[in-house]
Amino acid sequence: MNNTGLSFLPFALPEIGEEEIAEVVSSLRSGWVTSGPKAKQFEADFSAWLGGGVESISVNSATAGLHLALEALGIGPGDEVITTTHTFTATAEVIRYLGADPVFVDVDSTTLCIDTAQIERAITSRTKAIIPVHFAGRSADMRTIIGIARRHGLKVIEDAAHALPTTCNGALIGTLDSDVTVFSFYANKTITTGEGGMLVTRDSEIAKRARIMRLHGINRDAFDRFTAKVPSWYYEIVAPGFKYNLTDIAASIGIHQLKKANIFQGKRQAIAERYNSELAGLPLILPPNAEAGDIHSWHLYVIQLAEDARVGRDTFIEKMFEQGIGMSVHYVPLHQHPYWRETYTLTPEMFPVSQKIYEHTATLPLYTRMAESDVDRVIGAVKKILG
Repeated sequence: MNNTGLSFLPFALPEIGEEEIAEVVSSLRSGWVTSGPKAKQFEADFSAWLGGGVESISVNSATAGLHLALEALGIGPGDEVITTTHTFTATAEVIRYLGADPVFVDVDSTTLCIDTAQIERAITSRTKAIIPVHFAGRSADMRTIIGIARRHGLKVIEDAAHALPTTCNGALIGTLDSDVTVFSFYANKTITTGEGGMLVTRDSEIAKRARIMRLHGINRDAFDRFTAKVPSWYYEIVAPGFKYNLTDIAASIGIHQLKKANIFQGKRQAIAERYNSELAGLPLILPPNAEAGDIHSWHLYVIQLAEDARVGRDTFIEKMFEQGIGMSVHYVPLHQHPYWRETYTLTPEMFPVSQKIYEHTATLPLYTRMAESDVDRVIGAVKKILG
């Protein structure tokens, strides 16, 4: 399939250094490989890194973090939670875990984040919360969203899977006035633990509940029970919890990835700026930059092919693969998927912006291990196909 004779350039690769490897080895040698001292350190480091007096609860995925957040906020059967159709299914599926119903709205055509005007129109007497998604690393309009939530007495859970380190109105995502923020450390994210995530909140009751529910509803920290110097075996189950804890092996990676978060963002931004410069003038729409003075994490570089492009989206991706370059699409919107479409009677006409973006969008490789020659290769391939 690769017609270039060059090795395949993947869509994404994590950057793991010797520091991460040494920390993992340290955990393996310590004998403590599940949630323990490294997970606690990662949580403390994360809270200190964000600032703003937040508490951080490590989990084995951002999906788990979103689920814990909604559960801690008391979301349940009969409730509605507003979110966007233009996201990964995890954002919405956690609502269904609790028997509540997602209410899907369209995205803004410029930012590709949730359309704040549509949030207000979607609110009913059953609405309990809003889950905005910071798409591709650019912040949603949180000032407006939090204002809507306050007027209507709603909770706000930020899906920040793409948003480390992203800022909104000069403040880091994770330190805003929302109720909970959830980050992802999946393999292709801006920092990684392989699988993992972090729930962040200033609300001590939410934090307490999330910690209990993270590990089977046990009322005591397993690490404390197993390291105590006196008999400490007794515990009580106070709720039917989950198995969502992050292991020390994963946290060992995260400890050092976090230290590199700003460096990684700088590398990603430099690649994005090269793309912006070199791809200008082609028949495509470049991704939106952050607002002036704010930081875009550049988790993804999402382009949209113009109507008059020489090829359509599917053909473009096929031709990029023929050039030995990995691609992806963010996202097949939820209203296109059988479960969501059939359960909530969704049609493309209900989400014209998301539908149009989906039909024209493709995501270029963007990761810190890309050499300058790799970036040149992507640019050259795009120009060859679209120029």
